Amino acid sequence: MKTAPTVLVLEDGRVFCGEGYGAAGEAIGEAVFATGMTGYQETLTDPSYHRQIVVQTAPHIGNTGVNDEDPESRRIWVAGYVVRDPARRPSSWRSQRSLDDELLAQNVVGIAGVDTRAITRHLRERGAMRAGIGAACGIDGLLERVRAAPRMTGADLAGEVTTDEPYVVPAIGARRFTVAALDLGIKAMTPHRLAERGIEVRVLPSMCTVEDLLAGAPDGVFLANGPGDPATADAAVELTRSVLDRRVPLFGICFGNQVLGRALGLGTYKLRYGHHGINQPVLDRATGRVEITAHNHGFAVDAPLDHAVDTAYGPVEVSHVCLNDDVVEGLRCKDIPAFSVQYHPEAAAGPHDAGHLFDRFVTLMDGAR
Repeated sequence: MKTAPTVLVLEDGRVFCGEGYGAAGEAIGEAVFATGMTGYQETLTDPSYHRQIVVQTAPHIGNTGVNDEDPESRRIWVAGYVVRDPARRPSSWRSQRSLDDELLAQNVVGIAGVDTRAITRHLRERGAMRAGIGAACGIDGLLERVRAAPRMTGADLAGEVTTDEPYVVPAIGARRFTVAALDLGIKAMTPHRLAERGIEVRVLPSMCTVEDLLAGAPDGVFLANGPGDPATADAAVELTRSVLDRRVPLFGICFGNQVLGRALGLGTYKLRYGHHGINQPVLDRATGRVEITAHNHGFAVDAPLDHAVDTAYGPVEVSHVCLNDDVVEGLRCKDIPAFSVQYHPEAAAGPHDAGHLFDRFVTLMDGAR
């Protein structure tokens, strides 16, 4: 499992020494830390992690192996993978192969045996930064390539992870509604959660036209999660405005929350080190309920917490707030049927506290009929 001496090099020059894990070679991307104690397979296959090197804060990774039921997309998307203590062998009745073998098969470069707690503390203090994984004998060259790599700010990545062709996820049981989902990096569990509620989901590429999106008069539109800087998502923003103009019920999550924010005239900004993990506390301001939620985002919507904002579509309020740092975690339009959250209610992997948001979307579509 463990191979040649390997290093993780951060753009500020900090070096962490370990051993190769997964495929041999070199990986460069933005280093972020993910705080989930489980769900590594869902993390690896989440398109929102495209071009990022993920540091797992949980020390033991790979314990339950890999199976063919849990992936959230067609491939692993992380640029590189950093773990402390990989499992020597998987132990689960659902396991079909080891994580190490899966990383190798998909040519994902990783590093093991490093102090992931120290890396996490460093990223919390200095912020997310570019990083590289490579051979211990080539640190200076690797650092040069890391510093020459593009930053996540300004990265337009949705088009690199979206589906090539539209496809349909049929409703489970009787079909009650039809939803058009804009694939900005959608996870497989999201249309499944909608299908469980009798919704047929038409998933469309990120660069589709408004005519494509609204073909067949869907009952609602869904804006998916995805990677990159929302400031680059001009096409998705214009599509969203077209949906809002027609008063079609709309629900967005993660990147979709940022796209909705921009469509409403709000700004976005880069977080210092982002939210990545399945244990983030969020306050639902309408109910006072605190939910433990799954996150994966490095950008956020810039909106005031103390008052609603007047927009071209009427007043918009911040519906949810992160209790760790007061980051905006949700938006609600008061005059039109549209809302969004910054986190992942599909719970793959993660807690199920926010699953009711899919029911809220159903209620919104039902009321619009």
